[in-house]
Amino acid sequence: MPTVADVEHLTPRLLSWASLLEENTLEQARRTSTLPFIHPHLALMPDAHLGKGATVGSVIPTLGALVPAAVGVDIGCGMIAVRTRFSTGDFDGLDRSVLRTALERAVPLSAGGRNQRLTASAERRVDVLAAEAAAAGFDPATSVAHWALQLGSLGSGNHFIEVTADETGRVWLFLHSGSRGVGNRIAQRHITIARELARRWWIDLPDPDLAYLVEGTAEFDAYVTELRWAQHFALLNREEMMDRVAACLAEWTGTDVVEEERINCHHNFTQSERHFDKQVWVSRKGAIEAKAGQPGLIPGSMGTASYVVEGKGNPVALNSSPHGAGRAFSRSAARKRFSLDDLRTAMAGIEFRDSAAFVDEIPAAYKDIDQVMADAADLVSVRHELHQLVNVKGE
Repeated sequence: MPTVADVEHLTPRLLSWASLLEENTLEQARRTSTLPFIHPHLALMPDAHLGKGATVGSVIPTLGALVPAAVGVDIGCGMIAVRTRFSTGDFDGLDRSVLRTALERAVPLSAGGRNQRLTASAERRVDVLAAEAAAAGFDPATSVAHWALQLGSLGSGNHFIEVTADETGRVWLFLHSGSRGVGNRIAQRHITIARELARRWWIDLPDPDLAYLVEGTAEFDAYVTELRWAQHFALLNREEMMDRVAACLAEWTGTDVVEEERINCHHNFTQSERHFDKQVWVSRKGAIEAKAGQPGLIPGSMGTASYVVEGKGNPVALNSSPHGAGRAFSRSAARKRFSLDDLRTAMAGIEFRDSAAFVDEIPAAYKDIDQVMADAADLVSVRHELHQLVNVKGE
């Protein structure tokens, strides 16, 4: 059985809940924690692993400044899950490969994937986003010309769509995605602006990607405006895809999908919060907000358990928890280490697209989700444990 990790005070400004932690990840988090505007400390989550500039799986509270790379390039990336009235017995005699191929047709997959045309629901969501951008005084088309056509698209890497079942046999729909190309371009532009400002003002940084924007400046205001818009795009993107997933399930079963619960949460985002008597910007890069009683979602890998959780409101962890298993091997290392046969073995009993393109997503490329959840015992309680019936990914 996994052992539970107590919080470890690595330095006065760096606290860790991770029992599985590589030395280069620890060093990266230490560098970030030395930034002068961190308050009160950086919280390292149980799934922490090396990221660009800032560690994935870290919670970074800052006074009067924001580090764009501490949010990451997939602004607003997160999870959505729907609990249905179906049980696994309702699928007896049905071919799950038919459902998988329907999902692959309904949702554009892979890097750069986009819709040929918008559904009526996507049009309504795009209208909301277009109005918000116009009111804020910026045009998302300057980042990606066809941004609207990416609403309702999945992407690639660790993004997925799954049909899962909980410990009672109740069926859940589950998916992971973010703000797609438009969020990436927004993030990259502001990371570049922050780096240029640091160069111009001779600011000495422990890592160039920890360049920051100072509150009260035009550059800071522009970033926050576009960041908030991209976070909303990501949330509505997940809502649109989930509606399509539910429609596919209804057609496959011949029965309407009745939703009993819907949870939608970011794990790459920034918002203003009050902690330790200060109003700070909390950047969660690979972490979810976990206030007392707040529902959340923590996925494993494509062949291991995922969890529906409830926050415990741990103040020392800045009301946060991990966002998933966290990588143990880089993509290139996983492709060298594992084979398609290894992936097939790991995915036994799960309907998925049999392709070598997904070898780098094999469960063994990730940290042990059971250990991650044991380490998170002070941060969240588990409401449901989910296991996959169908998995869909983009190449």
